[in-house]
Amino acid sequence: MNLLFKWGHPNISSQNGAICLDILKDQWSPALTLKTALLSLQALLSAPAPDDPQDAVVAQQYLRDKATFVSTARYWTEAFAKGDSTGMEEKVQKLVEMGFPEDKVRSALKSVNGDENLALEKLCSG
Repeated sequence: MNLLFKWGHPNISSQNGAICLDILKDQWSPALTLKTALLSLQALLSAPAPDDPQDAVVAQQYLRDKATFVSTARYWTEAFAKGDSTGMEEKVQKLVEMGFPEDKVRSALKSVNGDENLALEKLCSG
């Protein structure tokens, strides 16, 4: 199976994001708190239930080739879900081209969580 297919979670639809979690459907109760719902979602994400899938393709890979499932999940997490590393090098390059030292640019960007405009203000004022 192609490693770069649209990866997902066995209990979350790759097509529309629907989540297969009973308290979000027929087991919902007004007595449930947001904390309960989030803890249930966290538990589902940590321990997939591939025998009751929302996404059959992902569930099959999870059951039949867990090593590929894990490496695909790792790839997508590294590429798309780890903070705002995407674009950071471009921001650094742009500010360095304006004449600021790279170490100061990186420090400024880090201190303002990658906000290029705030980093520029910080670099200009200090």
